[in-house]
Amino acid sequence: MFDGSPPDTPRAAPRPERTLRSAAELVAAGLLPEAGRAAAEAVAARYAVAVTPAVRRLMDPADPADPIALQYLPDAAELLAAPGETADPTADAPFTPVKGVVRRYPDRALLKPLLACPVYCRFCFRREAVGPDGGVLSEAELDAALDWFARTPAVREAILTGGDPLMLSPRRLARIVERLSAVPHIEIIRLHSRVPVADPARVTPALVRALDTDRALFLCVHANHAREFSAEARAALARLHRGGGAALLGQSVLLRGVNDSAEALEALFRAMLAARVKPYYLHQLDPAPGTARFAVPIAEGRALLRQLRGRVTGLAWPTYVLDVPGGGGKAPLGPDFARLEDGEWRVDAPLRPEPPGPE
Repeated sequence: MFDGSPPDTPRAAPRPERTLRSAAELVAAGLLPEAGRAAAEAVAARYAVAVTPAVRRLMDPADPADPIALQYLPDAAELLAAPGETADPTADAPFTPVKGVVRRYPDRALLKPLLACPVYCRFCFRREAVGPDGGVLSEAELDAALDWFARTPAVREAILTGGDPLMLSPRRLARIVERLSAVPHIEIIRLHSRVPVADPARVTPALVRALDTDRALFLCVHANHAREFSAEARAALARLHRGGGAALLGQSVLLRGVNDSAEALEALFRAMLAARVKPYYLHQLDPAPGTARFAVPIAEGRALLRQLRGRVTGLAWPTYVLDVPGGGGKAPLGPDFARLEDGEWRVDAPLRPEPPGPE
């Protein structure tokens, strides 16, 4: 019964969170100080910027050395090129038989259906090419790339990368997976993605169904810090694992200020395993322009891994690799525990535990 009181004032629906793509938006969100706006704008004029809501929630704006913020927030140092840095450090261009395909090895090749990502890492080796315009292959270009895989019988593994293939619509992604699965000599389909940790809401049932295939399918998840495995990220990875049957692998880049300690690497690899992600590659930083602030010398990287041997399960042990400049492919960097002395091999024990005492 109406009692004469005014009706409730309707409340406006909350605005959905959106990806931050400019210096002004980063300042307004409290992720950059006003004093840093001009430098961030200069960086954004050259390299793409994007911080998803999921990544924003992981950042600590009060910490100037926050390992999540370091990965994604633009910095004036990006405009300072160091000796040896190059716009194409892995040399994709010379190994591109058709647009969107890169083949450096006899038995596998990359397929780059787009060049857009959910976030843009400040150390990305393709930072000159990726961006929000997407670089999406046209239907004709995608058909030509898929036809190349079909007529190249030596290639047994197709690796979807970019950009981030999980940024494709489920319909387009499903079409690519179906076409590759129909090629008799394609035995393995591999995808490299930041989406499960950087934009986990994108991992919908439709996207999971798009990955359904009778071929061996591996999803390599790029993460560099344990904190990236949020509850949202773990739920997205669980959907991929249970719904699509994807085998989950982890790849990381060794980065100064982000994971350049044995403790940080141990926490990262343990977080991966807890999310059913097997650590696969730990990459030495590729020398893209303006990335020197992230560089960790190879000798230091080898020493860090030596500290982890025996301290973490073998399941947590990735292969430490360098993508050899000029398109030479990935070379394992060690560390080594065996040495030849006086004609005999001697192996260092990673741990020298004390014998157990009496009960």
